[in-house]
Amino acid sequence: MLNFSFYNPTNIIFGKDQMKNLDTLVPKNAKILITYGGGSVKRFGTLDKVKEELGKSEREIFEFGGIEANPRFETLMKAVEIVRDKKIDFLLAVGGGSVMDGTKFIAIASTTDEFIGKESELLKFGFNPIPVKTALPFGTVVTLPATGSEMNNGAVITKGIDKLPIFSNFTFPKFSILDPTLTYSLPATQVANGVVDTFIHTVEQYVTYPVNAGFQDRTAEGILQTLIEVGKETIENPTNYDARANLVWCATMALNGLIGSGVPQDWTTHMIGHEMTALFGLDHAKTLAVVQPAIWKVRKSSKKEKLLQYAERVWNIKDGKEDEKIDLAIMKTEKFFHSLGIKTKLSDYNIGEDDIQKIINSLEKHGMTALSESREVTLEISEEILRKAL
Repeated sequence: MLNFSFYNPTNIIFGKDQMKNLDTLVPKNAKILITYGGGSVKRFGTLDKVKEELGKSEREIFEFGGIEANPRFETLMKAVEIVRDKKIDFLLAVGGGSVMDGTKFIAIASTTDEFIGKESELLKFGFNPIPVKTALPFGTVVTLPATGSEMNNGAVITKGIDKLPIFSNFTFPKFSILDPTLTYSLPATQVANGVVDTFIHTVEQYVTYPVNAGFQDRTAEGILQTLIEVGKETIENPTNYDARANLVWCATMALNGLIGSGVPQDWTTHMIGHEMTALFGLDHAKTLAVVQPAIWKVRKSSKKEKLLQYAERVWNIKDGKEDEKIDLAIMKTEKFFHSLGIKTKLSDYNIGEDDIQKIINSLEKHGMTALSESREVTLEISEEILRKAL
């Protein structure tokens, strides 16, 4: 097992009717800005429930809606202006990963005096922590299980056609309310995206190379097996509480730092996928479902030990030669995505051979020229992966 430091201060409040705890979680007499996305939290009554609970104490409440599925810098800066003008002292994100990600940026940009007027520079630190001394405290009410943003300190912000990561030691949510019933009204395609996103988050930290991290491996395998068991069921029967509750908790646990501690991590799939979303507007999870099987086919040799473990432990493939087991596991993975209604080829989204160079150019522009757990995925290998995904 590799050396690691694990820190996660987020308080998770999980289960039915947990919104009732909101009044005790948010400071009394706070000036609150509620952030949300396209309006579904209004249509389905979630926002009203939030305001009802917050209204039990003397609090001044403001709202900011319209945070995009890929939160845009320009939109978030409008919220930053409100925070500064109204002297907001607590943020509450109500929604999915994009709303939570955007709120993390708002929390940093609103309180960082040295970046006033040059907030875009907050997006230049990549995967290194932003050097700030504080951020506005915030909590979340989760309505879409997918990103794990409710229990980590990372976010992805869009500026122009660029999708840029941010991290800070101060952007862990103070608390997150996870009530699976709040996700019942989600469209099937969003639930499917959430299953795939969670699945890929897990394998990006698991299918690398062995370092004798038994707990992390077994926990990752448990997440993957649970997703396989409940994925189709929770899409077809969205009010099956047990299935949805398991999805919600898997999504959180997949990216809260636990299974990634002490193990090598890949993230090639995400880096290539981010460029595809920026260039073609394809849903994040759908890009992942296209890229991941192709990566395993191209990098089968360098990932052989963990792919074999994945085949045997997750898919219970016991018979056949090693390469046959791996090939079958990749095929079963693609079939699983298909069972959720998610396609796995570039051609399924009218992205052809002529578009591959655009993706490669974007990877090069953003310095993504040595990806993976071993840094061996060059632009040439990324191109090979994309051609395999056609």
